[in-house]
Amino acid sequence: MIRAKHIMSKKLLTVTEGTNIRHVMKLLSENRVTGLPVVSEDMSLLGIVTEKDILEVLLYGKDIKSKTAGDLMATDIVSFEEDEDLMTIFRTLVEGNFRRVPILSDGKLMGIISRTDIINFLAEKSNEIA
Repeated sequence: MIRAKHIMSKKLLTVTEGTNIRHVMKLLSENRVTGLPVVSEDMSLLGIVTEKDILEVLLYGKDIKSKTAGDLMATDIVSFEEDEDLMTIFRTLVEGNFRRVPILSDGKLMGIISRTDIINFLAEKSNEIA
């Protein structure tokens, strides 16, 4: 059985609650990602701030200059433990229309699994079979 820890991205790009939204936007753009985990100093997951969160603030004309990741982050996060079966995560990404899910160990962020990570994994496996 393939577990989350086998394919999760371990190179984590994170922000803290106090990170200014302009810096968050820069990180999203420079790293070509659509969302960033918001963590505490001990890597406890607090939320996720996404490009959609930022666009919604801009759309409704709110002042973004003084906003922080903590102001915009979603806190009702679907996450999985690192021993979770990949098929459960796959199903959640599709049915929940998520782009990524955090992978935790005892509440601490250990990695991320995105749709791209699963596609890359499946592509590698199909090469092994051929």
